[in-house]
Amino acid sequence: MGTPAKLRIIFEDDDIRKLVLPSGIPSTLQDLVCVIQETFHIPGEFTVMYQDMDFGGQFLTLSCIDEVEDKGTLRIVKTQPVLLTLSSVEGSDIDSPLPEQSPNSSLHSGHSSTSQDTILLSSDESGTSSWSQPWPAKFQIPTFSYDVDLLLEAGNQAFQKDGTLLNNPRQTSSILEKLAEAIFCYTAYPTGIQVLAVVEALVQKYPCLKKPGSFNGLYGWQQRMKYKMGNCRAKLRGCQLACPELEVNSLKRQKSDEMGLPKGIKRPKKAEVNFLPPLPFGETEATLEKEREHLLMEIKKKNNEKIIREKMERFFPYRRLEVVKHCPAVQNFMERWPALFCESQIKEEFRRITTILLEQTFLSKLDFYTPKLLEIFGTKGGVAGTKMRPMLNSLSQQHVESRRDAIIRCLMEYLGESGEELIKDYQDVSREAIKEEYAGHVMKIFVLRESSAEEDHTPADVSIIIEGTEVLDDCRYVAKACLLLMGFVYAMNLSYPPKMKYRFKVFQKLFLELDVLKISPKVQSLRNKLLR
Repeated sequence: MGTPAKLRIIFEDDDIRKLVLPSGIPSTLQDLVCVIQETFHIPGEFTVMYQDMDFGGQFLTLSCIDEVEDKGTLRIVKTQPVLLTLSSVEGSDIDSPLPEQSPNSSLHSGHSSTSQDTILLSSDESGTSSWSQPWPAKFQIPTFSYDVDLLLEAGNQAFQKDGTLLNNPRQTSSILEKLAEAIFCYTAYPTGIQVLAVVEALVQKYPCLKKPGSFNGLYGWQQRMKYKMGNCRAKLRGCQLACPELEVNSLKRQKSDEMGLPKGIKRPKKAEVNFLPPLPFGETEATLEKEREHLLMEIKKKNNEKIIREKMERFFPYRRLEVVKHCPAVQNFMERWPALFCESQIKEEFRRITTILLEQTFLSKLDFYTPKLLEIFGTKGGVAGTKMRPMLNSLSQQHVESRRDAIIRCLMEYLGESGEELIKDYQDVSREAIKEEYAGHVMKIFVLRESSAEEDHTPADVSIIIEGTEVLDDCRYVAKACLLLMGFVYAMNLSYPPKMKYRFKVFQKLFLELDVLKISPKVQSLRNKLLR
């Protein structure tokens, strides 16, 4: 860990704050921007400026992390949003419901409106647009139209008085329409658990809407909501709007089984927020492919990180389309997108897909749960307890990173999955001597350590192998390799290996807090113990 640092952050002349960095100044400018944005909850885009004493303390645009020093001063300049005014188009037959835009969300797809609307878009250099927030822990029921609100208030009063349920088919349709719009702000393909969460929130707020025929009054609403979302997706496809997540699942593109039924639906399965965003406005796959070839030339230039970062951000929708639609082999994808296969870009790709910070979230949750995990591991018996005990006994003498590595190894044994399935240790062996072993592994973390390394806490030579290809080296620690491996899983849209599924689900649902509504019994049992 680096030396702790403090920065003076100026937002306005009367709004100056202190930023404490316990791990020191981040290694890249992008990481610093992410830390500032997460710490102070800054919505939208902004520019960071630093105080340059060579020019009498004037503020200049920060383009290199080397300009940032401990107790230095930075200024945050918000990027002004772009206002677009959409006028009605005569003869338009587009009448499908579309998601409402909030100030924090960006436009998911262009559409014609039946009335004049003003839409607020965040200025984005990449020109892309996508969903900008994950599914909420508690779904907020949207505000309905005035007449529907009056009817629901009257229905609630009647329900509280004598238990009378509201049954109005016309208003039911309006309610479903509004709920579908709200759901589309998060995802086009809500899971059954997410639909249930919406219906529960609806009936909790308006108990008069319970449907007779089920023990909790929710089943009827669940089925109607599922059909409503399917109808909305069909309408959007029929309008031929730029929504690749719907296009990729059109009947013409789907494979069919022997019964003629569609199979292989491509949808978010690990709480991806931007699973398949639309291409930048005015661009096609052909034009972006030409620009991708230019990117390969930019990679060969020195001190070109800023341009590469901007281009990788711009090509994100095109890259996701390639990953989701064509499912390329890792080796082929690495040849086409070599800039992605580095630590900083994998973290950025994960943020683009999920909107959360990979390393900070993973390690903070791991450290938060560590005391409770030690208690749980200490009471474990049997073969798993025997394997964990030597690692637990040596924790007090270990460096913080070594402690994290030991906790993760113990976690795998606790879940009933062998740690050797994912982590392979070598001692006093060269990298060249083990490269022949890469080919036999789908997912593996190779740890090369010298005999003296354990005594002086020297970082090991840790590399990540996927589909027999080394995708990243110099990870230094097992914990860091695990979180970066999760980044690759999301970036490449990979499935968890069956023999290692529980450890990855713990990484996803407990350490990254993604898709916590649907948890397997084994992971849920661990979660309950951690929250006691």
